[in-house]
Amino acid sequence: MLKAFSHIVAFLAPLFIAAAFAQPAPAPVKAGALQIEAPWLRATPGGAKVGAGYLRITNTGSEADRLIGASMPLAARGEVHEMSMQNGVMKMRGLDSGLMIEPGKTIELKPGGYHLMFLDLKDALKQGQNVDVTLSFEKAGNVTIAFPVQGLGGPSHM
Repeated sequence: MLKAFSHIVAFLAPLFIAAAFAQPAPAPVKAGALQIEAPWLRATPGGAKVGAGYLRITNTGSEADRLIGASMPLAARGEVHEMSMQNGVMKMRGLDSGLMIEPGKTIELKPGGYHLMFLDLKDALKQGQNVDVTLSFEKAGNVTIAFPVQGLGGPSHM
C-alpha cells in the first residue's frame, strides 16, 4: 500500500509543482471596441531575421475595424500576413490593406494562418522574455501590449 502511495505521489508531484509556478492568463486588453487576448511571439534561433506573433482579437462594437500593422523595438518593421494552402503549396503573403475585424466577430492570428511577421530582427526572440508590441488599428488606434515569447512549439495553455 505504501509503495502504491509513493508511486502516486511521484506521479502527481511534478503536476503540483507546475501548477504552483503557472501564471494566470493575462486579462484581455481593450482598444476601443476591440478586445485583445492571448498574445505571444515564437522564439527564434540566434541570427534569425524574421519572427512571428500571434493573438486573438474580438470586436465587441457595432462597426468593423482593421488591424493595419504592428511594430516592436527588436524589428525594423512588422506586417500583417496570411498563410494559406494553394495547389498543395503553403503560401505566405502580406496583407497590404490589413485584416478586417467585423462587429461581433473574433479573429485568431495563429500558426498556419493569419499572423504578425516581424522583419529584420535586431536580436533573437528568447523564450521567457516579454516584448512590447504596438498594434495599429484603423479606428481603435495604437495599443502597446507585452507579448510573452514562447518556445518554438508555442504555448501549451492555448
